[in-house]
Amino acid sequence: MVRERRGNKPSPEAIISIIGPGMNVVGDCETEGSIRIEGSITGSVRAGKAVVVGEDAWVKGDISTQDAVVSGKVTGTIVAASRLEVKATSQIEGDVHARRLQLEEGGVLNGTVNMGTASKATAIAGGENPRG
Repeated sequence: MVRERRGNKPSPEAIISIIGPGMNVVGDCETEGSIRIEGSITGSVRAGKAVVVGEDAWVKGDISTQDAVVSGKVTGTIVAASRLEVKATSQIEGDVHARRLQLEEGGVLNGTVNMGTASKATAIAGGENPRG
């Protein structure tokens, strides 16, 4: 018999969701915690804590989070309220809004980069429209 343990439930921010290799998601993904993408997503990705895009992954949509690490392909706007790390194997086609940015040699970023405006990045990450 399995007993349900009360009080041992992890907080939503501590949970890591995974889109595995070979998995294709069509639609928006949203979590309060972190998401690791190794497959592909056609739709927006929103995570309260972090988004990690693996080397063979492809996101065709916008990403909004606190911290992001991109090693694969992203076609869309990336908003990282705190930090964006662009790895050497990454290919980003779209605008970037981040408080801090680390771009490794070899990484491709085609789009407008907006940095240092934490309030704007935070507003976008929170789902507000930056244009009014």
